[in-house]
Amino acid sequence: MELMDFENKRILFVCRETYSMPLWFLADDWKKNNEVAAFFIMSTECSYNKCYYNENSYYKFKEELPGVKLYDVRDICEKYTEGLNDRKRGKGSPVDMTYIEAIEKEYTHFKNLNMQLMCSQENTRHYHWRYYWSLTDYDENMYWLELNYKKILSIFDEFKPDMILDFDNAELQRTIINEVAFKKNIPYITVEYSKFGYYKYPTFQNTIGIDDYVVKKYNENLQKSGEELKEMYDYILDYRAKTTIMNKEFAGTVTSQYERDSLIWILRLMHGKWNYFWNMDITNHNLKIKRTNKKLYAPSIPYFFHYLQVFLRRRKYMGKNKLFEAPVEGEDYVYMPLHLIPESTVFVKASYYVDELNLIEQVSKSLPAGWKLYVKEHQAMLGERGIDFYKKAKELHNVRLVQVNHYHDPKPWIIKAKGVVTIVGTTAFEEALMGRRSIIFGDVPFELIDGITKVKSFEELPELIKDFGEIDNIHSCAAYLQTIKDVGFEIDLFYLMAKAEKILAGKEEREEKFEKNIEELKNFYRFGYQKWKEEHR
Repeated sequence: MELMDFENKRILFVCRETYSMPLWFLADDWKKNNEVAAFFIMSTECSYNKCYYNENSYYKFKEELPGVKLYDVRDICEKYTEGLNDRKRGKGSPVDMTYIEAIEKEYTHFKNLNMQLMCSQENTRHYHWRYYWSLTDYDENMYWLELNYKKILSIFDEFKPDMILDFDNAELQRTIINEVAFKKNIPYITVEYSKFGYYKYPTFQNTIGIDDYVVKKYNENLQKSGEELKEMYDYILDYRAKTTIMNKEFAGTVTSQYERDSLIWILRLMHGKWNYFWNMDITNHNLKIKRTNKKLYAPSIPYFFHYLQVFLRRRKYMGKNKLFEAPVEGEDYVYMPLHLIPESTVFVKASYYVDELNLIEQVSKSLPAGWKLYVKEHQAMLGERGIDFYKKAKELHNVRLVQVNHYHDPKPWIIKAKGVVTIVGTTAFEEALMGRRSIIFGDVPFELIDGITKVKSFEELPELIKDFGEIDNIHSCAAYLQTIKDVGFEIDLFYLMAKAEKILAGKEEREEKFEKNIEELKNFYRFGYQKWKEEHR
């Protein structure tokens, strides 16, 4: 398919923190032949004075892209604070329930309003351990919904975008944009992660479900012969023979970390965070606004001490400790790796299943006699989750909390297991490529592969777990991988964001690898827009 560049289009970019930085380069290029706007959705990013936090994102757009129209949520943040202050003064609830009921009728194709609130850690303190965020009550959540719908609808009415381009799926505003764009029949294109190398493909529904064009392409590939899919067959056979299978995209991230951090490293890191918050709060005078509304602007001191506690606990848990234990050689077990909470992958894709302790309990009671449930913490969550969670899980007679770094790769855990249970984790994809069955609870593209079963009721678990074992699914795996090659683009996301920030900060120059990734990102959106037009003829 020949990909045509955008001309005479009205392009709206959705921007948030480091994810906005690669989009700066696209906006700078496409504003030459199009009308371009950027909508910054993070309360802190657009409300704070210029500092380390936002100087290369929000202020880079504001100061160096004069041809790009800038939208943000600063005005509704001020109105939100004013409304909550009026409530404290006894003026009653600021919420317009008539408006709330109206938008619930119009804009809940994908999720109802309470489920939409699940997409931001600001509104979901009940579900996670980041105590620098405050618990939000009913009025606070409904009023924030109301103001965001009014703001987003006004942007649609004023700018009238032909397309909306995004680079992530987290936060309430993206969920609202998804609903409004669907209702108004405007393409909202963002990134779906295939879990196959660096491949990502365009999704039109904010990663909720699988896009029809992807399912159609998968079914076409499923009809091909093994010879036609030989390249993918060879890849799978090679994958199964490998000693290590960790996705290369996670290299250098906390997900691939298996060694303890030194106390000196932690001290340096916290010193950097202290300077970061000093620059934000004192040097650039943002402390005053933080004190106006703790619901929107997390205070720095609790944030600082939360992560000091996290890093020290993580260091402790990476060594010998009383919480986690080694696996028992030869023991029959089901493997259940946990997620980072809060995480958009879970909160957006599997909003009903964010309570992982409840999931452990449900899987535990569904196991056959003699089997154990091996629960492994996510490296990025190690030290963040409350210790009461682990103590409660260990009370279950057939549950073992296993040492995170007992193995330094996912493969030993999954090939020795009877099967895998995960909310929406990569482990289910890895298990499928190994020709083994797994269970998931949310929407992921790789659920197309035979052997991966999405649970709709906990009552299904006992029979599904009994059915764990090997499966001849190599053709299905090959069809999925071929589909991703057909519709996906190799974009090194973490490199692209890190490099873009350094370039915008004036610390590094553009290089060939960066240009290649930027061009891939442009083609990603061009392809997505053409696919959307094909689907909406």
